[in-house]
Amino acid sequence: MRASSTIRKRGTAGRPRRPARTTGIPAVLAAGALVLSLTACGGGDGGDDDGGAGPSGGGSTPGSALVLPKLDGARLEVAAVWSGTEQENFKKVLADFEKRTGAEVTFVPAQDPIVNFLGSKVAGGAPPDVAMLPQPGSIRQAVAKGWAKPLGGAATAELAKNYSRGWQEIGSVDGKPYGVYYKAANKSLIWYNTRVFENAGAGEPKTWDELLDTARTVYDSGVTPFSVGGADGWTLTDWFENVYLSQAGPEKYDRLARHEIKWTDPSVKEALTTLAGIWGEKDFVAGGADGALQTEFPASVTQTFTGGDQPKAGMVYEGDFVQVTIAETKAEVGEDAKVFPFPAVGGTAPLVSGGDAAVILKDSAAAQALATYLASPDAAAIQARLGGFLSPNKALDPSVYPNDVQRRIAEALVAAGDDVRFDMSDQAPQSFGGTPGKGEWKILQDFLKNPRDVAGAQAALEAEAAAAYGN
Repeated sequence: MRASSTIRKRGTAGRPRRPARTTGIPAVLAAGALVLSLTACGGGDGGDDDGGAGPSGGGSTPGSALVLPKLDGARLEVAAVWSGTEQENFKKVLADFEKRTGAEVTFVPAQDPIVNFLGSKVAGGAPPDVAMLPQPGSIRQAVAKGWAKPLGGAATAELAKNYSRGWQEIGSVDGKPYGVYYKAANKSLIWYNTRVFENAGAGEPKTWDELLDTARTVYDSGVTPFSVGGADGWTLTDWFENVYLSQAGPEKYDRLARHEIKWTDPSVKEALTTLAGIWGEKDFVAGGADGALQTEFPASVTQTFTGGDQPKAGMVYEGDFVQVTIAETKAEVGEDAKVFPFPAVGGTAPLVSGGDAAVILKDSAAAQALATYLASPDAAAIQARLGGFLSPNKALDPSVYPNDVQRRIAEALVAAGDDVRFDMSDQAPQSFGGTPGKGEWKILQDFLKNPRDVAGAQAALEAEAAAAYGN
């Protein structure tokens, strides 16, 4: 599991993944990196009768072109693994849908992995109407099992209007749209303690070599450079994915994600060797490898932003959802805590994302209308204003985000367009890319402990991947 859209890894935040393309990548990713100068202040047949917008619809909001049908008496259940503030904020979005349509929507808390939860519900004959799925693999699994229903004409049209082709494709199976990626994550960020950087005289690096120089500067000032949440294997897969995407390029990234090339490929060796430049430097990781392997993700963040002039580390890598954990300290994002894009290891800086997609399990006019609504900027704007949320919806006005840091993170994600790449491990079978203590998570934990054994890590990764993918 991962930082759920926020503190799990799957998706969104937490952590989500996807297929790809290579057209225009250097220019678009460079534009994304430029925008992300973050030193700122703080009916499934495709018909038109599936709950879409039309003149006979019952609800719209001022300034919105989206008209929803009147659904008095309709009842929907929406399942997601979200909890706490994330769940409460999403319920506000559902409340707006209820107000505009007259439908009654119940949020159903789900256990992770949600596919197992849904399997028990389907077996019992009572699946939720809509589920928020955090991985492309889980969407494909739901389609293969016959659980998921295709999006209808109105939802598909809203997707086409508001989402880049890449986000549409990652929610599709065999060219047919099934998922609306309502929530996303920008997972190509390094957060830093501004007091540490100021005391060390360190600047924001733009390349991997500059990152290593910055780490040495921070270390020389008396603070360990990096905090690594190695107890949660998903954080380590995210490190690898950013290095690999930037160094090997999007085409190879896509091929490795589909296991069309082996983990024994020289490109994997190069990425692991690069990672070892930080993981294998005992002075660079708080607590060393043993300490990192006992540090869970939330602690990796809080120990970076507590401790005054002597925190346990000066930097921590992870996605935009780090803000949620920083908020649990006295540090203020944009003042005490700032962020820079994951540095370019190869020719361009990487942009890895994740997300949660709304998938219909019980087809109805109401379910299709909810999918249409979640594909609109109207829904995204409500949760974006509340913070801790990132949308890939390009029609969403970025001014709705509550601070400059989150606004610029969102703008970078949207600017990357079709060329953003979905979290690789979330695209993999769960047994390889999403199970604590097993597969890629466990092997990268072993590699963190012994980063000299690149060949051994590659062999182990390939053996597990071959078994999971069946090829």
